[in-house]
Amino acid sequence: MTLAVRVPDELAARVPAEQRGPGLGRDAVRLLVSHGTAVSHHAFADLPTLLRAGDLLIVNTSQTLPAAVDGTAGHARVVVHFSTRGDDGRWAVELRDPDGRGTTRARAGGPADSVVRLPGDVRLVLEEPLAPGSGRLWWARVPADVPALLRRHGRPIRYSYTERDQPLSAHQTVFALPSADGAGSAEMPSAARPFTAGLVARLVSQGVQFAPVILHTGVASPEAHEPPYPELFAVPEASARLINAARAGGGRVIAVGTTAVRAVESAAGPDGVVRAAAGRTELVVTPERGVRVVDGLLTGLHEPQASHLLMLEAVAGRAAVNRGYTEAVRRLYLWHEFGDTHLLLPEEFAHAGNCGGNCR
Repeated sequence: MTLAVRVPDELAARVPAEQRGPGLGRDAVRLLVSHGTAVSHHAFADLPTLLRAGDLLIVNTSQTLPAAVDGTAGHARVVVHFSTRGDDGRWAVELRDPDGRGTTRARAGGPADSVVRLPGDVRLVLEEPLAPGSGRLWWARVPADVPALLRRHGRPIRYSYTERDQPLSAHQTVFALPSADGAGSAEMPSAARPFTAGLVARLVSQGVQFAPVILHTGVASPEAHEPPYPELFAVPEASARLINAARAGGGRVIAVGTTAVRAVESAAGPDGVVRAAAGRTELVVTPERGVRVVDGLLTGLHEPQASHLLMLEAVAGRAAVNRGYTEAVRRLYLWHEFGDTHLLLPEEFAHAGNCGGNCR
């Protein structure tokens, strides 16, 4: 799905919300709500007024890794983005060129047997492309404890639309939990970033439940908008029971982020029942495949060419996505991981009183 809208460069969120003015917090972003093709505009802090007792939010607890490390390939400086650890101990990595402004630009991968020298005299050896015909991500052998290497020498991945480097804490969500094996996400599961502990407490106090899942997201493709590749996920037994109970009780199951959708839909059978599951998921949610569990989606604003838009269409329909994005551009919403948010709910879940007088 490609949207017929153009997102001006000035709508890129260049710094986190809490850095845009005194007294602001993470939840100082806007929330666009799509009930089918009806659109309303809110502050993110209004989320408790848009949900009701019995609703359930699926949240990704993957922590963000400092996945960018400086290195040298021959005589050239490069930045290595560590993406995903394979079952055989290798890592999927992306090599990028420094652009002189603190960010990076795309670089051709390979060739096989190329050596990249990393801090601590670590030698990374490229072995083969992650997928046939794709030169962006390569499997690499790294004779080192990569999580320890990242903790010591890494920093969060940063893209060119941001103004400056941010500390790792700015890339962690309130739901992030450390993993015993040091695993995590190469990029922040950013849909959950605006949540604060206080907002979570307000939601819980009014009867909204939370079901934690894990999906360790790899490196995105800001230039190519490639579909996701196999990523590690886990849906615990307790979360599966919560989700099934919410559905049986008539509550709305709303995923916080596309990663949460991939995780829970990977654990759902054709009957829509969620069962505990863990492993790697290759699931790509499209309108043709549809969704079996998720009623709604809380997510950021994606580029008009992004593959994630197919998932949004699967949840809410093409007309709703088109209308929402047209309104987001018209109302000057901010894009990317530090930007504003979008709550998509199917039309049948719209009910009187939940637009706060802001429906259009």
